[in-house]
Amino acid sequence: MVGVRDNLRLALDAISAYKLRTALTVLGLTMGVAALMTVMTLVQGANLYVEQKIANLGTNVFRLAKTPFAVVDFTVVAKALKNKNIDIQDYRAVAAECRACEEVGASASGTLSLQYGNKQTDDTSIIGYTPNMADIDTRTLDRGRYFTHGEDSHAAYVCLIGASLIDQFFPNENPLGRAIRTGSLEFTVIGTFQKLGSVLGQDQDNFVIVPLTTYLKVRGARSSLTLEIKASGGEKNFHDAQDEARVIMRSRRHDPPGKEDSFFIGTSQSYIALWQSISGSFFAVFLIVSSISAVVGGIVIMNVMLVSVTQRRHEIGLRRAVGATKADILRQFLAESLVQCLMGGAIGITAGFGCALALRTFTSFPASVKGWVALLGLVLSSAIGLFFGIYPARKAAGLDPVAALRTETG
Repeated sequence: MVGVRDNLRLALDAISAYKLRTALTVLGLTMGVAALMTVMTLVQGANLYVEQKIANLGTNVFRLAKTPFAVVDFTVVAKALKNKNIDIQDYRAVAAECRACEEVGASASGTLSLQYGNKQTDDTSIIGYTPNMADIDTRTLDRGRYFTHGEDSHAAYVCLIGASLIDQFFPNENPLGRAIRTGSLEFTVIGTFQKLGSVLGQDQDNFVIVPLTTYLKVRGARSSLTLEIKASGGEKNFHDAQDEARVIMRSRRHDPPGKEDSFFIGTSQSYIALWQSISGSFFAVFLIVSSISAVVGGIVIMNVMLVSVTQRRHEIGLRRAVGATKADILRQFLAESLVQCLMGGAIGITAGFGCALALRTFTSFPASVKGWVALLGLVLSSAIGLFFGIYPARKAAGLDPVAALRTETG
């Protein structure tokens, strides 16, 4: 019986003898594995990115708003726009009556243009916060301070800014104490936040935070608020706080028994679950496409191996004549198929990871390189090699040595 090492040597000799044919053979499999590696790497990175940045809520914080936070059905959004606004009285009622709620804050947001000297930014997010949002918000204060309850109650023109505004307005100076303008209004910068980065191309640091009372004074009191509620003490207390807040809001908004809430509650898990359902669909589609490419590569390998069996009938007959068994011939051709598939898989894994890392380096799209993804690529390549190599190998092993020699020499 021919050993494993000898089979590999024979396989490598046969492959190296036909370099162009080998290259064309593994090309289809390489493309399929590369596509699979790229997709899986990007999906893994995007999932991690969503958990860290898009779902920018603590595990013990939930939101309550007029419209849904995470939804793909726009009819739901259109229907929700008809809901009654959540106002400052709702905020005060939940803060006073929700016993399971550790902290109840409120926020509102919009966009505006800001100026500092001769510099201007457009489409900057302006966010109105209650003072206790300092204990709820997941953003990290870098310099300065939050505004006080007194500044909020007096609608003071103070603000905290994100890293993008610092880069644009104050690249070489301390922003604290500086005044930035929107129209005829001036806001004094009292604090800055650490950089968040971008999410799928969307800048997360182009924002200014002001006291909620100031925001309502500037943008109009008819803005609908978002309640930001923190409930520590474990999962049970977290769900109890949601239930209490829901009961309070349904009572205030006179939602009839048995009818849907006229507001929406969102948690970090609701964002993540929506993203996973969306990414899962994309992943399934790309997995099918890349699998088809890999299967086509396997079919190409099988066809080439069949041609190789026909061309090498004399070699097969000669080996059988000098004592090689059917099992030896079977293992030889299986080894050739497997080696070619592993070569294509290795190149595909490298190319796939390279594409994913290039996207992460030169764009804002995330990528997360996992070792198990590479292992999966090798397993897939091996499976294709064995599956599509078995028929040519069996055909080679089944050749009659006398007929094979006569055909070649005839």
